[in-house]
Amino acid sequence: MASWRGWVLVLACLLTGVAEAQTVKQLRVGVYHNPPKLLLVEGRASGIFGDLLQQIAEREDWLLEPVSCGWNRCLELLRAGQIDLMPDVAINDVRDLDFGFHQTPVLRSWSQLYSSAAINIASLLDLDGLRIAVLDGSVQEAYLANLVQSFELQVSWVAVQSFEQGFQAVRDGGADVVAANHLFGDQRARDLGFYVTPVLFQPSRLYFAGRQGLASGVLETLDQYLGGWQAQPDSLYYQILARWGVRDDASALPGWLYPLAGVGLLLLAAALWLVWLLRRRVAVKSSELRLAETRLETILDNIDACIYTKGLDHRYRYVNRKQCELFGLDAEAVLGATDRDLYDSATAQHQREVDTRVLSRGERYAEEEVLTLKGGDSRTFLTIKLPLRDPQGHIYALCGVATDISSYLQLREELNHAQYFDTITGLANRVLLLERLSQGLASAQRTGLEGAVVTLDLTAFGLVNETFGFAAGDELLRQVAARISARVTKADVAARIGPDDFTIVLTDLSGDRDTAVLDARRWVSALSASLSEPFRLTDTSQTMSFSVGISMFSDSGADASTLLRNSELALSGARHEGAMSVRFFDPAMQIGVDRRVKIEAALRQALEQEQFELYFQPQVDRDHRVIGGEILLRWRHPELGEVAPGEFIPVAESSGLIIPLGKWILQQACGILRDWQAEPLLSDLTIAINISPRQFRHEDFVDEVERTIRQYRLPPSLIELEVTEGMLITDVADTVLRMERLAALGVRFSLDDFGTGYASLAYLKRLPLYQLKIDHSFVRDLLTDSNDRAIIAATLQLGRSLGLEVIAEGVESVGQLEQLKSMGCEKLQGFYLGLPEPVDLWTIRLRQSRQLGSAG
Repeated sequence: MASWRGWVLVLACLLTGVAEAQTVKQLRVGVYHNPPKLLLVEGRASGIFGDLLQQIAEREDWLLEPVSCGWNRCLELLRAGQIDLMPDVAINDVRDLDFGFHQTPVLRSWSQLYSSAAINIASLLDLDGLRIAVLDGSVQEAYLANLVQSFELQVSWVAVQSFEQGFQAVRDGGADVVAANHLFGDQRARDLGFYVTPVLFQPSRLYFAGRQGLASGVLETLDQYLGGWQAQPDSLYYQILARWGVRDDASALPGWLYPLAGVGLLLLAAALWLVWLLRRRVAVKSSELRLAETRLETILDNIDACIYTKGLDHRYRYVNRKQCELFGLDAEAVLGATDRDLYDSATAQHQREVDTRVLSRGERYAEEEVLTLKGGDSRTFLTIKLPLRDPQGHIYALCGVATDISSYLQLREELNHAQYFDTITGLANRVLLLERLSQGLASAQRTGLEGAVVTLDLTAFGLVNETFGFAAGDELLRQVAARISARVTKADVAARIGPDDFTIVLTDLSGDRDTAVLDARRWVSALSASLSEPFRLTDTSQTMSFSVGISMFSDSGADASTLLRNSELALSGARHEGAMSVRFFDPAMQIGVDRRVKIEAALRQALEQEQFELYFQPQVDRDHRVIGGEILLRWRHPELGEVAPGEFIPVAESSGLIIPLGKWILQQACGILRDWQAEPLLSDLTIAINISPRQFRHEDFVDEVERTIRQYRLPPSLIELEVTEGMLITDVADTVLRMERLAALGVRFSLDDFGTGYASLAYLKRLPLYQLKIDHSFVRDLLTDSNDRAIIAATLQLGRSLGLEVIAEGVESVGQLEQLKSMGCEKLQGFYLGLPEPVDLWTIRLRQSRQLGSAG
C-alpha cells in the first residue's frame, strides 16, 4: 500500500505547475462559511483550515488578508488572480489546470446524504423521486448527477449556495435530502435531529488551492508544516482538530470505503479483478452482488484515467468510460479488439512489446509514452501496467492505467515560457531584457543606427501599497505597463526589472548620435506626459511622479549588462535631483541634450512670435553682375543669444518643426519676390530656398508651393528650390514625381552640395534639375589641392554635357574667383562676392547698384 501511495505522490509532483519564485509578503485568502473547516471570525480566517494557516503565517511572517466570499465567488476570484489562496478545495481536472496545489492534504473527507427523520434512505436507489439539495457548482453536484444517471434514477435538484442553506431547505420542506461533507453534516444533523443516511460518496482530499503564478515557496512551505505536524500525534495540527471537535481519526475514511478513494494501481488492479470475478459468477450471484458490480463499475468510470484489462491474447477484456472516450468508440466495439485495430502501426507494435513483457515475464511497466490513434491524434500518457494473477499465481491478464498528461505538459511549457515575463504586468523580465538588449546592440553594430536604454522609477510606489493595498499596487503597475507598451514599437522591448522599476530598450533611432539623443529625450517626454495623467485605482484617482535615467548604446560598446547598469546609474542621479527628473549617463551629453531641449522649446515660441530674420547672399555671373541670391535664416533668441543655423536646423528637422518653419520661409521669400516685381530694376532677380528632406517629403509640400506661388502671383521661374543629394536616394520614384509636378509649373531645382553625397548619373538623368551647386569644401582648397580642381572641372564638364548650369559656392578670395572663371564657371557665390545680410539692406544696395549700372 505504501509503495502505491508513494507513486501517487511522485505523480502529483510531476504534474504540479512550477510557479515563479518570489518573496511572499502578503497573501489574500478567500474565506467562505463552512464550519468547522472554515469561517470568518472578527475579520480573521478561522476553523480548521483558517487556524492552521494563521499558525503557519505567524511563523513565516506572512500577512494574511481575508477576503469574504461565497464558494463559487471564491473560485472565480482565485481563477482571476484576485486572491492568492483558497482553503478547503478538492482537486479535479479543471482545478488542477487552473490552480496550484500542495502535496500533503489538510483533511481527508467524504460527502454524505442527510434527511429528515420522516424519510428513510437505506441505499442510493431510495433516492428515486426525491428532491436533493446540493451546493451549486460543487463537485458533489457533478458526482451525484453522474451516479443517479448511471442508475437511471429520477431526482429533482435543489441548488443552494451553502451547506447551511441546504439543511434549512430540508428543515423547511423545500428538499428531502441534502448533500454535504461529513465534517459539517454530522454536526449539523445532530443539531437539527436529522437522519445520517448510509449513502456515502466521493471520498476526497482537501487542500489549499493557490492562484496561477503564486510563489512556489508558499505551497512548499504549507507541505513542510503539514507533513511535520501530521507525523507527530501531539502536534499543533491535532490540537486544532480537537479544538473544533474533530477526532484524530475523524478525517479518515471508513475502512470499507477507503479502497474506493485511492488511485493506487494495486487497488485498481484488485478492483478490476473483482469485476472479472463478478462477471464469471454473475449467473449464480444474487441481485446484491450485481448491484455491487454496478457500483464498482460506476466508480471506475468516474476515475479520470484510462483503465483497461487485456487477456493473454492481447485483446481488450475490460475498458472504462475514459478509455472508450479516447478511442471514440462504445465499449462493445473495443472489447475483443487488439491495439492494431485502434492505434497506428508504430504505437501498436510498441504496445505489443510492452504487453508481452508484462504477460509473459510478470514485469511491472511504468513509463511516459506518446500514443497515436488510427486517426493520427497523438497524446502523451503516464502509463502503468501490471500482471493480474489467479489464486494459483498464474498470470491470466494485465491491468493498465494510463493518465493523459498532455495538458500538463503544455502547461509546463507555458510556465517555462513564463520565466521570461513579469507575472503582474506581462512585460519582459530582466532575463529577457538582457537577451533582447544584446540583440539590439548586435543590430546597431550592423546597421549603424543608435539606440537607448531608458530606466524609469516610480516615486513613492510603496505608499500606494500601504494606503490602498497590494491589489491596488498591482493594478497601478499594470496601468503603467499599458501606457509604456502603447509607446514602444515591435522592435523595442519594455520590461519590469524591479518592484517599481521599468526599463525600455529603444532601437533604430538614428545614425547620427546627436539626433538619436534628442529622439530618446523626446520619446521620454512623450511617455512622461502619458504617465503624468491620473491612474484610476479602486474608487480614487492617483497621480504618480517618477525619475528617468537614459544610456545610449554607444556608451558601452557591445556589453548589455554595462549598458543597463549605466542607465541605472543615470537613474540614480535623476533620483537625487528630485521627482520628474531626467538624466543621461554621460554628464557632457546631458548638457548637450538640455541645450537641444531648450532650443526645441524656444523654436516653438520663435515660430509663434516670428523671431526669425531672413538674410540674403547674392549670386553673380562671371561679370560680377547680381543675378539672384540665396535666402538664409538667422535667429537671435532673447536668452539663448545668436543660435547658429547648424545648431537649430537639425533640431527643427528631427522635431518636425521644419515643416511650419519651411512654410514660413517660403511665404516670406515669395513676399520679397512680389515686392521686387513692382520695381523693374529688381524684377528679374531669382531667390534660392533650401528645402530640407523632411519638408520635401511632407504630403502637403507640392500643393503648398503651388498655392503660395499662385497666392503671390509670381513667375515660378524666379524660385529655385535647393535640394541635397541625400534626398535623391530615398524613394526615387516619389522624388521624381514631386519634382516633375513643380517643374511643370516652372519652378527650378538646384542640386546643393554636389559631390558630397551619393547622387549618381542615373539619378541626374531622371530628375528635372536646372543647376548643380559645387560644394564650398571643394572651393576652399582649390588653389592647393589638385584633386579639388579635378572634381570641379569634372562637375563643370558634367553640367555642360547634361545641359545644366553650374554655380560654385564658398568663394572667399580673388584667387579662387579667377581660377573658377578660368575653368569656365559662369555663376559664383561666396563671402568675397557678398556677405549674407538682411534682405532689406540688400534690396537697397541692389537698387542703387542697378540704378548706377543703368545710368552708366
